[in-house]
Amino acid sequence: MDRYAPIADHGMIGDLQTAALVSAGGTVDWWCTPRFDSPSVFGSLLDADRGGYCRLAADPSAGSGLTVRQLYLSDTAILITRFMSADGVGEVADFMVPLDSAGPQGTHRIVRAVRVVRGTLSFTLVCRPRFDYGRATHRVNVTDERSAAFHGPGTDLYLQATPGVALRELDGDVEARFALSAGEGAAFALTGTDSGVAMPPELSLGQVAAELDACRAYWLSWLGSCTYTGRWQDAVNRSAIALKLLTYAPSGAPIAAATMGLPEQVGGERNWDYRYTWVRDAALSVRALTDLGFYEEALAFRRWLRDRIEAGRTPSGHPLQIMYRVDGDPHLTEETLDHLEGYKGSRPVRAGNAAADQLQLDIYGEAADALVADGDIGAIRGWKALTGVLDWLTENWDQPDEGIWETRGGRQNFTYSRLMTWVAFERGLRAAAASSRPADVSRWTHARDAVFQQILERGWHEDRKAFVQHFDTDVLDASLLLMPRVGFISPHDPDWLSTLDAMNDELVSDSLVYRYNPQASPDGLRGSEGTFNLCSFLHVEALARSGRIGQARYAFDKMLTYANHVGLFAEEIGPSGEQLGNFPQAFTHLSLISAATALDEETAEHRTRFRRADSPSSAMPKLTPPSQPAA
Repeated sequence: MDRYAPIADHGMIGDLQTAALVSAGGTVDWWCTPRFDSPSVFGSLLDADRGGYCRLAADPSAGSGLTVRQLYLSDTAILITRFMSADGVGEVADFMVPLDSAGPQGTHRIVRAVRVVRGTLSFTLVCRPRFDYGRATHRVNVTDERSAAFHGPGTDLYLQATPGVALRELDGDVEARFALSAGEGAAFALTGTDSGVAMPPELSLGQVAAELDACRAYWLSWLGSCTYTGRWQDAVNRSAIALKLLTYAPSGAPIAAATMGLPEQVGGERNWDYRYTWVRDAALSVRALTDLGFYEEALAFRRWLRDRIEAGRTPSGHPLQIMYRVDGDPHLTEETLDHLEGYKGSRPVRAGNAAADQLQLDIYGEAADALVADGDIGAIRGWKALTGVLDWLTENWDQPDEGIWETRGGRQNFTYSRLMTWVAFERGLRAAAASSRPADVSRWTHARDAVFQQILERGWHEDRKAFVQHFDTDVLDASLLLMPRVGFISPHDPDWLSTLDAMNDELVSDSLVYRYNPQASPDGLRGSEGTFNLCSFLHVEALARSGRIGQARYAFDKMLTYANHVGLFAEEIGPSGEQLGNFPQAFTHLSLISAATALDEETAEHRTRFRRADSPSSAMPKLTPPSQPAA
C-alpha cells in the first residue's frame, strides 16, 4: 500500500477560517487550526510517519471486495466517503459548520458521522495528532470511553464519540473499533481549541444531525446567490464553493491554497507554502466570485485591501507587498522543516514564504482593478488609498522586478508587470472621471501612455510576431493571455492573434499550457514542473474571446477531465495527467469560472450574429500518419 494518497485523491472541508483535506480512503491527513496558516495538527500528507492523521474507514477484512467512493453532497462542502462490499454498505460524512463571523474563533470542529444503509460493516477509527508540524510532543487522557483529550503546546484537541462507541488509548494515540448494521449510526467530533478551554458537552447523534442540517442549509443558501446559469453549472458551483472555503471570513482575505509543501515535481524542490493571501490571487478570486453575483465577498476584500494600503508598514516601505497573512500581518518568515520527509520524499518542506519580500509590480494593477470594480470605489478612504498607490507608482513603474511567477533567478523587465501597471493607471483614470474625484490626472495619464508605448516597443518581438516574457528575451509567457481581458488589446487584433498562435505552438500540449520554458528562461530553481492549470483555463478564455469557439470548447472539455473525483484541481498537471502542487488551488478554480463565463458569452454572441471563427472540425488537432520503421 502506498504511504501517500495521490494529491488528487482528496476532498476539502472547512469552516471559513481553516480547512482540512480528507483522502478518498477516509483519512484526514491535513488540518491546521485555528487558522489556515497555523501549524498542522494532522500533517501526514507531508510525512506519513511524523505528520499525524485521523482515519475513519471500514475494516478491509470485514467485507468481501470492499470498494470506496467519495463525493460531495450536491452544492455543499459536505464530503461523503462510501464503503461498499458484499457484506454491507456504509458511508462517512465529513463536514465543518461554517463560522461566517466577524471575528476569529479559537475553537474549530470537524464532525465525522457514520451510518450503514445495508448489511453490516465494521469500522476502525485511529486518531494520531502531531502538533506543531509534528515537532511537538503531546499528552493524551482518555477521560471515559467516549471522550479523549490530546494536549499539545498551546493547543488542545478533543475527540468525542456518540454512545455505543468505546475509545481506548494505544501508545499515546486513540482508536476505536465498532460494527454497525443497516439503519445504525455513530459520530465523532474533533475539536481544536486554545489550551485550557473546557471539553465541549457530550456528543449525541441528534446534535450531529442538527449540525449537518445547518451546514447543508448554509451552503445551499450561499450558493443561491449565484447568478451563473450556463452550460457548466456543476463545475462552476464547485469552483465557487472552493473559493469560498479558501476565504478567511473574519477579514475577507482569500488564500492561494489550503496546503503547503506539496511539490510541483515529485522529489523536486519547488515546494512552497500557499496558505497566505496574495494580492494578485485574491483580487482575481474575488473578481470571479463577483462575476457570479457574490458581491459581499468583493466588498470584504476591498476593505481588507484598503486597510493594507493605509497600514503601510511593509518591510520594503512600498505601499503593498505581494502577500500577507490572513489578518494582514506582512511578516512571513520562511523556514525549512527538515524533520519532515515531504510528500513522497519531496524536500525541502517550507513553512512561511520568503517571496513576500519580492518586488512584483503587477500587484498594483490587480489591486486597482479590485478597488474600482463595477465602478464602485467605495468610501473616501478607498479613493485616498488608491490615489496614494498610483502617485507612488508614477515614480516606480519603470524598474525590473521578480514577476508574477516569483522567479528566484533575478529581476527582469517583465512584460506582464508592465501590463498590470498600465491597468493600474487606466483604472485610476477611469474611476476619477466616473466619480469626479480629485487626482493628479496629468501624471497618471503620462505614466499610462509611457507604459503602453514601452510594451509596444520592447515587449513585442518582431521576429517572433508575439509579445514576450520580458524585454531581453524571445521567450513566451502564458501570463500574457490576460492582455485582452484587461483591455490592453482587442482579442481580434492581428498582433494578439499572432501571439496566441505562437503560444499554441510553443506552450500548449494537448490543451494543457506551460507557464513558460524554464530551460530557455532560467528561474533559479532546479527541476521541472507540470503544466499550469491557471494558464490552461486562461488559454480557453483567450481562444473564446478571439472567436475560436470550437477550439476553446474542445480545450475546456478536456481540461475538465483533469479534475479529481469531486471536481477539485491542484496547481499543475504532471506528465501522466496527475495533479501536482498545492491543493486545491484558488488560481485554477477562479480561471475555470472565467473560462466558463467567456465560453457561454461568446457562444451566445456567435449564435446571434455572424462572426468569423474556426469551423467545428478545426477544433480537433490535425493528425499525421505514423512514421514508417526503418528498412
